[in-house]
Amino acid sequence: MATMFGSGLSNQTGAAVGALAFPVLGPLGVVAVRQYVAALVLLAVGRPRLRAFTWRQWWPVLLLAVVFGTMNLSLYSAVDRIGLGLAVTLEFLGPLTIALAATRRRLDSGCAVLAAAGVIVLMRPRPSADYAGMALGLVAACCWASYILLNRVVGRRIPGAQGAAAAASVSALAFVPAGIVVVLRHPPTAGAVLCAVTAGVLSSAVPYLADLLTLRRVPAQTFGLFMSVNPVLAALVGQVVLGQGLGTAEWAGIGAVVAANAVSLAAKG
Repeated sequence: MATMFGSGLSNQTGAAVGALAFPVLGPLGVVAVRQYVAALVLLAVGRPRLRAFTWRQWWPVLLLAVVFGTMNLSLYSAVDRIGLGLAVTLEFLGPLTIALAATRRRLDSGCAVLAAAGVIVLMRPRPSADYAGMALGLVAACCWASYILLNRVVGRRIPGAQGAAAAASVSALAFVPAGIVVVLRHPPTAGAVLCAVTAGVLSSAVPYLADLLTLRRVPAQTFGLFMSVNPVLAALVGQVVLGQGLGTAEWAGIGAVVAANAVSLAAKG
């Protein structure tokens, strides 16, 4: 439990620390650094034998690389516009949709309605609503759902963490031009680079290694259930680190999405 909580807290704290570098590097620059860190960590863990990959193994890896980069860029861009708590909650709709679509139970239909109600509350029309930011959060959700499905394909075709390491490496290479452009247009400060690297470590390295350890000790069902707390952790970290306070309606919307996922997974146990 401590490892799972630490993984979630590390992930959301990393995103918040990365957001501190937005004024200098922008979301694109922070995501580029995060992709570099993720690639280094996964290469060290997975040690992929790239020359041995066949085309049947390469094509899902390449798709996973595209989805991985797009997911992080859309999420961080959403964080920049609508705040950490709301962005992560919208992104969380991705795995929730995968979980609900896998069954035909009436309970899951009720959970879907509850989650939809939460989203309606979060995206309700109001003068301060940033619909572009919300759209980016939904793009991140679609990418996370695709990420889950592609990971299954990659996991079946490539042993161990080699597929994930290869995808992270391709994604990192794709962000090299973006990193160069960011550096040339907005020379980074030492503090901004430190925040971006910290985001990469806390949001990529620590959660990945912690999740590997956790999944050896707890059932996947329990792990998925505990992931439900991530939108709440994101909202709390956003409030403490970034000063992004939420109103009662926003907390109610987040609670509805979290409850839908928790009830659905708990009922499967």
